[in-house]
Amino acid sequence: MSTATIHWISGPVLRAVSNDTFHIREAVWVGSKGLLGEVVRLKALPESGQELTVQVFEDTTGLRPGDPVQGQGAALSVRLGPGLLGQIFDGLLRPLTGGEERNFLAPGQQPQSDQHFPFQPLVETGRILKGGEPFGLIRAATDTPPRDGLEQQCLVPPTLQGEVVSIAEAGLYSDRAPLCTLQESDGRQHTLAMSHSWPVRTPRPVAERLTIGPPLLTGQRILDCLFPVARGGKATVPGGFGTGKTVLLETIAKWCNADVIIYLGCGERGNEMAGVLDEFPHLEDPRSGRPLMERMVVIANTSNMPVAAREASIYTGVTVAEYFRDQGLHVALMADSTSRWAEALREVSGRLGELPGEGGYPAYLSTRLADFYERAARVQTLSGKGGSVTLIGAVSPPSSDFSEPVTTHTKRYVRNFWALDRKRAHARFYPAIDPLTSYSEDASVLASWWHARGNPNWAAQRRRFLTVLEEQARLERMAMILGKDALPPQQQLVLLVAGLINEGFLRQSAFSSKDRAASPQKQNRMMAILDRFMDLAEQAVANGMSIEQIQTLPLLRRVQRMGEEIGEEELELFTQLEEGMEKAFR
Repeated sequence: MSTATIHWISGPVLRAVSNDTFHIREAVWVGSKGLLGEVVRLKALPESGQELTVQVFEDTTGLRPGDPVQGQGAALSVRLGPGLLGQIFDGLLRPLTGGEERNFLAPGQQPQSDQHFPFQPLVETGRILKGGEPFGLIRAATDTPPRDGLEQQCLVPPTLQGEVVSIAEAGLYSDRAPLCTLQESDGRQHTLAMSHSWPVRTPRPVAERLTIGPPLLTGQRILDCLFPVARGGKATVPGGFGTGKTVLLETIAKWCNADVIIYLGCGERGNEMAGVLDEFPHLEDPRSGRPLMERMVVIANTSNMPVAAREASIYTGVTVAEYFRDQGLHVALMADSTSRWAEALREVSGRLGELPGEGGYPAYLSTRLADFYERAARVQTLSGKGGSVTLIGAVSPPSSDFSEPVTTHTKRYVRNFWALDRKRAHARFYPAIDPLTSYSEDASVLASWWHARGNPNWAAQRRRFLTVLEEQARLERMAMILGKDALPPQQQLVLLVAGLINEGFLRQSAFSSKDRAASPQKQNRMMAILDRFMDLAEQAVANGMSIEQIQTLPLLRRVQRMGEEIGEEELELFTQLEEGMEKAFR
């Protein structure tokens, strides 16, 4: 292995000299404790040898000139296998649960130790296997409480293929134990285990990238009906401090219809991540009634952790997501937040002496964001199955300034923009998404899905709701000057209907068991009720009914509260509500 000697160090960045050969992006061990680092720059020396610049992913306290740097001969990689689900890791995929009792990660701590899983072979000797194909099945770990966890597959690494020479019998094995032997056409043999390593900065290959598919249902009406995101899509949630980014991402993680959820806390405050780590293990999966953590992976890299590890955590999270995608699963990754990740880039770039761009960020910020969001896709895997990775990244612009670099660059690469509004958040409006500055480019593609679910008018209703909300903003500016009573009845009706859409449809109560999440069937019925209310109210005003009379109708409160008062098992009450509405207007 190549070795080098440190001669300069500043925070997470060091320089070392060597007469051996190193490569860009090669992983290295630094110092006597074996701190993990990565080569980011190489420079030939005039005399002989080369100078390498390394970013270290751990606390460099105690390192000094003269300490050794040892190359690993491979790119920065993480080990992917059945032991990921239900666990909590740091940004380098080292476990934060179990093991020795301590409050902090030990310097040079290695990834999690071996775990044992029941293995069931899927192939026989003589079978030709290609990269990405499964050779066995695994269920839950035996060293955890008994449970029926998500069934997982043992995959051939994408870079290997060959004939099966031997395959282990069904039984209990370590996730690193050799289970299958492949022989290539040239006679070389490779042993396969349940888990394998993959470089985090290299996207895993696929057979074909497909067009975006059905929606990723979140249970939040403003998202599913007005600004939907498709499986394999890309969305961003920008918002200033206190507007509810973390709460919204946690809610989506709880209620979305993904098979596997990756929650990535990248650079957020420790108390926020502490809440996540305390709450999620106790949540019940609404799909199965089992613990939600059985199909989750939490990666926590808070703001007090080493800054370089924060930069790597984004790639770690999306690599884990691609691993589950290759098993034919639909994965949702929530990254909170990419602004903190960009700040880590900025700090490391400054220590490297690079020329800063706008806002002090490195000039390659846009490229790094593009590389990250490009890994979202709905694909046909190498084994022929369908899978997807949906990326949802929060952005924390200072003072809610959406013109700052991270937000503007992110908008170039995402198809869905869910802007959080400070005024709505301060008014306790949840979700505090501004319907006037948000948009969804996936909506036109997903209209056919809603049509097939019994709502052929979905696209027209969505467009009508957005038009009313936009008209409300214009009329409210006029009302501030003229007074609301001075507006014509038709314009007063627009304000009344817009308030009904906001309060009765877009606002959801996270404390209500009936309203915290809504199924597509319930959302369709609610949209139909509001659409019909608008038709009846317009006809009534045209026939001389006053706005005051409409406001005093008892049904108005029922329409406004239908989300909280009608549960998923009581959808027939929507029919009664519509009949009562027709009768009241007659």
